[in-house]
Amino acid sequence: MKKILLIFAMLFLAPIYVYSAENIVPEYVSIEYNNTFGLYQAPNEILIFQEPSEGSNLVQNISWIGSQIQPDSIKKKDLFIVYLPEKNLGLLAVTDETEEWVEIIYNNKTGAKGWIKKDDPYRFMTWVMFYNMYGRKYGLKLLKEAPSEAKDIHTSTEDNSKILSTINMPQKINLTAIKGNWALVSVLDVDRTPKTGYVKWRSDKGIKYYFPDIK
Repeated sequence: MKKILLIFAMLFLAPIYVYSAENIVPEYVSIEYNNTFGLYQAPNEILIFQEPSEGSNLVQNISWIGSQIQPDSIKKKDLFIVYLPEKNLGLLAVTDETEEWVEIIYNNKTGAKGWIKKDDPYRFMTWVMFYNMYGRKYGLKLLKEAPSEAKDIHTSTEDNSKILSTINMPQKINLTAIKGNWALVSVLDVDRTPKTGYVKWRSDKGIKYYFPDIK
């Protein structure tokens, strides 16, 4: 009987796992992307140039839609910071910007960079814009290996401000506003007691401790 129940459980969970396996959303604190200042929503045809000019060398031509990507040698986790194929959403890390171009990291493993010509000014978001848009909609998640001080809820946006409470095992973190490196949040913790105040969502060096809990 136990074996039959186990088989049913595996069959029930398998499609869920397959559905979510493609998704890419940061889970851990990383020292990478600290020198980036925003994200660019990737078009389905990504033309990456060596310089911000269509007359410069084309270093990469990538086509993607949903879970399909060409060329096959491109690994999604190396290209995207956030990738949700069911939403046809792919976000690239931006390291520089001009009026018509953005410089992006197109290989997160090697740090290789190139330029994309903007086809829509609203595709580019600073980190603050991104957090305000996606963080308010989906809430935030505390990244794994975040330092203990990132869990402290303060009365204001000062390092030496009074600590109201500490986040333990958050069930839900709602974002109200971003103020510099601080986020005003309302937290429903494991004890089911609401906690409201400021947490540091990134360090002074740009290391992110929280990330929008995009689903």
